Amino acid sequence: MSVLVPEYDLAIAHYCGDLGFDLIEDSDLGSGKRWVLVAPPGSSETRLLLARASGPEQTARIGDQTGGRVFLVLFTDDFDRDYAAYAAAGVEFREAPRVEPYGKVCVFRDRFGNLWDLLEPANP
Repeated sequence: MSVLVPEYDLAIAHYCGDLGFDLIEDSDLGSGKRWVLVAPPGSSETRLLLARASGPEQTARIGDQTGGRVFLVLFTDDFDRDYAAYAAAGVEFREAPRVEPYGKVCVFRDRFGNLWDLLEPANP
């Protein structure tokens, strides 16, 4: 999965610092391009490719790749722990946590404008 970002190092700082993701790979591809993969902690399968936007069309879509809808779901095994850590890191929550039949959830906004669900499933 790719996510458009304005700059690689800023994106790494946010995803790996604020959200606690792991930096899986950061390879120089030349001409200012890099292959940057991050992953939620403990994930062996899910990866995000941090893709630096090039040109006005891509730049205009940073943070709005889905037209204002939730872009991704970040599953957690401890909602309260992650909610508290993200709040302490300055992550913007768009609503209060709520309990739904499928689990405990709330929407947050990453530094670039993308909306995410933080979700602890009811029946993991």
